[in-house]
Amino acid sequence: MKSKKQPKPRWPAVKAAISGLDQAALLELIRDLHGLSASNQQFVDARLGLGQDPLAPYKKVIAKCMYPDVLRRQPVQISKAKKAISEYRTAARDARGEIELMVHFVESGNQFTLDYGDIDEGFYDALVNMYARAIKAIKDLPYPDQPAFRDRLREVARSAEKIGWGYGDGLGDAYSSAFPEADG
Repeated sequence: MKSKKQPKPRWPAVKAAISGLDQAALLELIRDLHGLSASNQQFVDARLGLGQDPLAPYKKVIAKCMYPDVLRRQPVQISKAKKAISEYRTAARDARGEIELMVHFVESGNQFTLDYGDIDEGFYDALVNMYARAIKAIKDLPYPDQPAFRDRLREVARSAEKIGWGYGDGLGDAYSSAFPEADG
């Protein structure tokens, strides 16, 4: 006779368990979680805004995934780079930091293709989609916070003009549609 698997505790059970803890016990729990793994430490540091640059570990992952070491035959890992952005969003809840990571994603992938040549349609689709997400997020920022990001996206589009697969055209069209006043 097979034994039934016990279901994993869901958030309501965890919430009920921790709601009875005092401050010292909660601090101990967070300390233990923080020390358990590098990803937990990144999460806590990003959530609390600790360290000189809470974005640095996420940017490092994105750069390694979108501009891998070809001499070591490291593959492009788009989903892992996207996951780093998602993890930062969950951890920090910081729109500007998330936009920084999205723009970094596009800049890294764009530079990879400029340095190593044509990649493939899926790669360029991922870059165009992230570029569009970044534009949407930038437009949601107060205007004084937009120009630096807009300048970086304009530079990426300019540098991609001669890249195929509709990629360069896609970036240029997305930029001029979003920021028509910037053309010219």
